[in-house]
Amino acid sequence: MTVRVRFSPAPTGYLHVGGARAALFNWLYARHTGGTFILRIEDTDTDRSADHLVDAIYDSMRWLGLDWDEEYRQSDRADQHLAFANRLLDEGQAYRCDCTRDALDARIAERGDAPGSGYDGFCRDRTVPPGDGVVVRFRTPDDGVTGWDDVIRGRVDFDNAVLEDFIIVRSNGTPMFHVANAYDDADMGITHVVRGEDLVNTTPRVLLLREAMGYPEPPVYAHLPLIVNEQRKKLSKRRDDVAVGDYRANGYLPDAMRNYLITLGWGPRDGEEIAPIERFIEQFELSDINNSPAFFDVKKLQHFNAEYIRALPIEEFVELTVDLRPEGVSKELYERMAPFVQQRLRVLSAAEIAPLMEWMVGPAPEPPARDWKKVMGKDGVSEVLRLVSDRLASVDWTPEKLEQTVFGVGEELNAKTQLPVRMAVTGSRTGMPLFEPMAELDRDEVVARLRAAIEKLGE
Repeated sequence: MTVRVRFSPAPTGYLHVGGARAALFNWLYARHTGGTFILRIEDTDTDRSADHLVDAIYDSMRWLGLDWDEEYRQSDRADQHLAFANRLLDEGQAYRCDCTRDALDARIAERGDAPGSGYDGFCRDRTVPPGDGVVVRFRTPDDGVTGWDDVIRGRVDFDNAVLEDFIIVRSNGTPMFHVANAYDDADMGITHVVRGEDLVNTTPRVLLLREAMGYPEPPVYAHLPLIVNEQRKKLSKRRDDVAVGDYRANGYLPDAMRNYLITLGWGPRDGEEIAPIERFIEQFELSDINNSPAFFDVKKLQHFNAEYIRALPIEEFVELTVDLRPEGVSKELYERMAPFVQQRLRVLSAAEIAPLMEWMVGPAPEPPARDWKKVMGKDGVSEVLRLVSDRLASVDWTPEKLEQTVFGVGEELNAKTQLPVRMAVTGSRTGMPLFEPMAELDRDEVVARLRAAIEKLGE
């Protein structure tokens, strides 16, 4: 069997991380099996299908390195979807309905059913002519079961008796998305459907429509587990960064983002989570996907991103970050320091680069009191700084000599020297390797900072 998989996003104006993972898993499976990966834009709702909303999906897919073999927009096939719906109407497998929500709610209240209950089949045996406010509903079977064997979730069954007669054509005459999905999956020979578990409840509708079309054999379904945040709640744009474009704008590399998404619910059999994409393609199997919710761990994503940043050729790293350097840092100085900056970044952002370099072109920032006390509150620090400042007043001003001098004082006094010197010169406990950037400063400036720290300790 030739594998044919599809990713069918709605044009919302962005690609969210759950959709990106679904696209990625479909792509991986197609590439693993030598199959076909289809991008099918689900733009059946014409009121929300502007071209710029679709372009946002294209941009994020390309940024993640996900290429596709075939491309369709469901709106281009609307006539075929409508013809299928009309055939169901002609065959008595569907009927027109003019019920309003208010009328349905009134009948629900009269029966004493729960508010918001599903459609009650009121128009099943009525003759409703076409007109404003009229929809077409599918006539679901009164008994029996509709189900499938899900690769991830196991056997899933729905009693037909509890499935409402769902709408297949809107009141404006456009087919619903499950009509388009059922028809297109059958017409395009889709063999596997890999998508989020939030769509499980729509699957019976698609299967019933396929059966009505004469395709009783379903494709292989694999419903991916939810992606949740730290509170183990489903990712939501109201409280979480969910758009792939946001991570792109915030300094994440596409290969790192793609690599991290792969680990959300799936793991390589060799256990190596950070690896070339070719290795994941080789190992990817739908049956290895976990059925538990996947935690979107931003710290872990940052770890992945830092690994990919460090692996960049230095020329590429400079090209990506040179315009993010702090004000006052010349391009030439940044290029000299770039190898050290590169080893310290989690994301490519001005906010992360600034504290690494601002002290080189301006005064050292005031360190947090807690850090100052932890580093400078030890016995003998004043003597360390005094002796280092005296020695630095006359040594050759090179990274090698600076390092020899600072550590030489440490050996002489049997004390730790690098951390107090770093705190005095840079205003921080952490940062780039100390001596290369320190050598870029004027000698008098370094000595002055050391002596200012000694005075502060005396106070």
